[in-house]
Amino acid sequence: MKSSPFILCYTREVQNEQIYAPKLAYSMHLAYSEDGKRYRPLNHNSGVLFALATENPNGSLSAKCLRHPYLFRMADGAYGVVAVRTEPDGGPDVSSRGSVLLFVTEDLLQYRELGLLNLKGDREIRDVKCEYDAANGNYIVHWSDGNGNAYRNVIADLASLNGASAPEPAEPFAVGGISADIEGIVPRNAISVTPEVAERLVRKLTVPTNIRNEVPERVVAQSEAELNAIRAIAVYSDGTKAEKPVDWRATEIDWNRPGTYRIAGRIRQDRFPFPVAPHRADPCIAKWNGKFYFIATNDADGNRSLSIREADTIPELIAAEETPILNTEMYDHLKSFLWAPELHAIGGELYLFHAGSTGEFIHIQSHVMKLKKGGNPVAASDWEAPVRVVRRDGSPLFEAGITLDMTVIQWKERVYAVWAQRQLVPDDLGSWIYIAETNPGEPWKLRTDPVLLSRPEYGWANNRTFVDEGPFALITDRKIFLTIAGALVDATYCVGLLSADPEADLLDPANWIKRNYPLLTSRSVPGEYGPGHNSYVTDDDGVIWNVYHARTGIDEPRCSGLRRVHFAADGEPVLDLTEGRDVAPERAEVSMVVVVEG
Repeated sequence: MKSSPFILCYTREVQNEQIYAPKLAYSMHLAYSEDGKRYRPLNHNSGVLFALATENPNGSLSAKCLRHPYLFRMADGAYGVVAVRTEPDGGPDVSSRGSVLLFVTEDLLQYRELGLLNLKGDREIRDVKCEYDAANGNYIVHWSDGNGNAYRNVIADLASLNGASAPEPAEPFAVGGISADIEGIVPRNAISVTPEVAERLVRKLTVPTNIRNEVPERVVAQSEAELNAIRAIAVYSDGTKAEKPVDWRATEIDWNRPGTYRIAGRIRQDRFPFPVAPHRADPCIAKWNGKFYFIATNDADGNRSLSIREADTIPELIAAEETPILNTEMYDHLKSFLWAPELHAIGGELYLFHAGSTGEFIHIQSHVMKLKKGGNPVAASDWEAPVRVVRRDGSPLFEAGITLDMTVIQWKERVYAVWAQRQLVPDDLGSWIYIAETNPGEPWKLRTDPVLLSRPEYGWANNRTFVDEGPFALITDRKIFLTIAGALVDATYCVGLLSADPEADLLDPANWIKRNYPLLTSRSVPGEYGPGHNSYVTDDDGVIWNVYHARTGIDEPRCSGLRRVHFAADGEPVLDLTEGRDVAPERAEVSMVVVVEG
């Protein structure tokens, strides 16, 4: 009889600040084993559960981490995690003295931090574990203090964070003892799970690979147009599928004569080796009037100009010439920091959203430029002067700090502006993400008050600095996704994910779910460091592309890249499916029988 698979939770040893900093190492990681002996890491050996930051009286955040996580089954079949909350360096967190963090999860993927479970010991807690006692219908929490003394508490309902009994002295306990050949692992405990749970975790936390491609064995077609509409289905190791266009070789078919023909074709799969545009960051590609346009922050000249490329196809954009359309000499109110340009077509008009400053960093603000009627996007004179974004009463969007990275979500005949905002006066609160409905005819004018969507409360987002920025929407028939960028803009930069139901009120923060761990990091794709600030574009074949920036080395400049967006079985985007895992050249050839009828 085959044994149940196992899931091991662990933390990691700290590495170099830009390789694997304490805020990343002191999170819960997961590994998988079929026999409880040989484990392999999931999620690129990166954390899946991070502690929430706490809020200070002035509104700023204090980063927190976790150590000594312990994974256990709950009475209702869900899972719980207890862990010791620490300061970012892994040291004792005085504010959680006598308590441990408690998380619950249905699927070991999306976690909810219930808060601090009060163990009523008023001591520094060094280690902890928790088990459900089915015989007595309660939970037993074992913990040890800084002096090595062991205690136990009994609690009937974990949701009652203050409901634990008084601590009683108990026998010492030890957690760990598992050996696994995983880089930097500090192992904790493992639990057995059902094959279904294990399969879901492996599929979700492992990059899929194309395993085969399918086309119909026999089709009826009356023209080359009908033939070209027939696509291949690429099947992946996680059970997902993706449609692929095929370049059919049909020269032998006589469309005027009935007959049966066997033809071959090759799956069309564009590939874009990284990087596609050196010294270009915060990239955006948009389609307008049948052509594609590329624009990005220009790191080559110190962010003093914005240039645009035009081409008939996305591949042609790579070699297309750049034409300057805005620089810091053109307008008195924009003298520096031309950042994060985005092209958006709204109501039949083309707009360019970007940030700029009158001079100093503290004056960076979101602006919008409109293309004149009948104008050419690559002609600087065809753009109207940049206008600063204002609130619904006409006042400036924000005056106690900076605003930048503005984007739009167009959904159900409404237009929403989403942007990053950083309060600097009287205190620096870090960069937060806000949303508001805006005027479709004048998208620089808000219709509603700003609503806070996301703060950098997780270690991956406040790594080296407190930043949530670079939002961009990806809308599917299942979800409205919003990717964001977090952490310092270096090799620690990464991509996070929020999602909302298509029928939900997008201005209600409660309707947005934020994933606990990042979607894309320096560990996701070898040779790409600090990926982030991405956007999305759909090509003429219906393929969605992730347009992002990263670095070829830790200290190398930012460069733009392009990679196809895959979608997991749960509908979430997969951004690290590299060309080596997608349709490989040796599997790109397909064939079928074509019947031409009279």
